[in-house]
Amino acid sequence: MQHFKGKTVLITGAAGNLGRATARAFAAQGARLALVGRDPRTLADAQQALGPDPETDIFAADLLQPSAVSAMVDQVIARFGQLQVVANLAGGFTMGPPVHETSDADWDFMMDLNARTVFNCARATIPRLLDAGGGRIINISARAATRGSGHMAPYCASKAAVIALTESLADELKHQGINVNCLLPGTLDTSENRAAMPDQDFSAWVSLDALAEAILFLASDASRAITGAAIPVYGRS
Repeated sequence: MQHFKGKTVLITGAAGNLGRATARAFAAQGARLALVGRDPRTLADAQQALGPDPETDIFAADLLQPSAVSAMVDQVIARFGQLQVVANLAGGFTMGPPVHETSDADWDFMMDLNARTVFNCARATIPRLLDAGGGRIINISARAATRGSGHMAPYCASKAAVIALTESLADELKHQGINVNCLLPGTLDTSENRAAMPDQDFSAWVSLDALAEAILFLASDASRAITGAAIPVYGRS
């Protein structure tokens, strides 16, 4: 199956668990991959794990720095010519203190990691998608965005911001050939989560491959009628 042959897919957080699974899935369908992250060494490892492929390259950038993001996107275009799909997978989670004990640094860390990275990448890539005549943007929110939880306020707020940003982008771009959607995963089946919650039923969690397949669906022509959606991907968790 080569559904993405000739299409360039930019993946942020490409060296992480979900990034690697998503890169494997796109590579299997013939995509040209721009693997993006902060650390060139972990990106090189992720690229090597895909095997020799001249259609894959790595691009190191600090996604919190708008100028660095713009320069990275310019490099992607110089390498591949066009850009059709942006998968904003960079993000993370930390528990925290109650709201009244939350520091500015704790708040800013979650908002930057989960929301500002999406904002910066959207600003830099949308002009390139327009140049290509359209495309897809897929963001990663979380089930936690739908309901606040104690000791998780910055995380919940940052993921809720991703939903709002997705909906705003979708409304702005719906007549310009760019579909923008986000996924709300439940607990992901990663080694880190297994170590943190050893007594849980891992089979109920969402596999990385299953979430990657949902990303591919939203990047494909099969999702052409879907934009502005926040889609739960909870498994049985």
